[in-house]
Amino acid sequence: MFNKLQQTYQGKKVFLTGHTGFKGAWMLKTLSLLGAEVKGYALAPQTEDDLYHLIAGDTLCTSVIADLRDQKRLEEELLSFQPDFVFHLAAQPLVRLSYEIPAETFMVNAIGTAHVLDAVRLLEKKCEVVLITTDKVYHNNEWIYPYRENDRLGGYDPYSASKACTELVIDSYRNSFFNTKTYTTHQKAIAVARAGNVIGGGDWSQDRLIPDIAKAFAAEKAVVIRNPNSVRPWQHVLEPVIGYLLLGAHLAVAPVQFSQAYNFGPHLSDALPVAEMLKLAIASWGKGEYVVDQVVGQPHEAGLLKLDISKAINELKWQPKMNAQQAVSMTMDWYSEFNSNKNNIVDFTTAQINSFLDE
Repeated sequence: MFNKLQQTYQGKKVFLTGHTGFKGAWMLKTLSLLGAEVKGYALAPQTEDDLYHLIAGDTLCTSVIADLRDQKRLEEELLSFQPDFVFHLAAQPLVRLSYEIPAETFMVNAIGTAHVLDAVRLLEKKCEVVLITTDKVYHNNEWIYPYRENDRLGGYDPYSASKACTELVIDSYRNSFFNTKTYTTHQKAIAVARAGNVIGGGDWSQDRLIPDIAKAFAAEKAVVIRNPNSVRPWQHVLEPVIGYLLLGAHLAVAPVQFSQAYNFGPHLSDALPVAEMLKLAIASWGKGEYVVDQVVGQPHEAGLLKLDISKAINELKWQPKMNAQQAVSMTMDWYSEFNSNKNNIVDFTTAQINSFLDE
């Protein structure tokens, strides 16, 4: 896999939004190992222990600290870079926070994406664009059936709804300005990636299961969980990151064919309840306890969500490399290394990426 991706990205210019975030930092480090020239555009990392700082992200890219809502700045930075690829990861990514800042969530996710596409529209060269949304774009019926790319979009909470709106923005731009029927004129390939719940080292976000587990275990405290029976399509962060890069590589070869939406998630057997994921984490860490938060009146969160990944498997030749247990073990190993030998975390992160790519 490494050689295949290196052939696509080595020496190429990649404009990466959200490069300072959890998934963005893993993407940045992977792109640097592949030999890409990266320009990042994102808000500043929130803490000194954010993965971006730990991997010395400023040495891996030209970093622009700015807001997606600043349309003029975004346009200037993208056009001056003249990218070969655009990967748009920047977003307000938290469900529970979206209840506190709903309007901002819609502006960042939907309008921010429109700003990215507006800048791409002004780019006078061939460019492959992969826009990252979420598994939560689907109208969730809380049923056992996995969602396919052509299922109805929607969203209960502001985050999910904002991402469904983002998909409408993308669809409109693709029809109006980047239509596949006129590709030879505009030369812009526009694809969408919808990933499941990602886990991995370096995530310190609030109200996320694995960060809560890692922080509690390190402090030798019990983990407080809200919805032990909620089922999610858990996957290690490198699974979708490599999926995004593979999708970009397919766009470079056959832009019209792959200008579509693709789900990236685990096999259905690895869509597990929160309580099961917690048990795997305890087993991997070697000890740990948890308690269930009995507070009533919590904001609504989906109880059951699964993704159908057959399209990515069949068309992109991508599929998950790890099961849930392996993903949790790899994640908890990272946090264990961070707690015991923080100075080695760059080499440890690099080794995890190389190991994943070499398998």
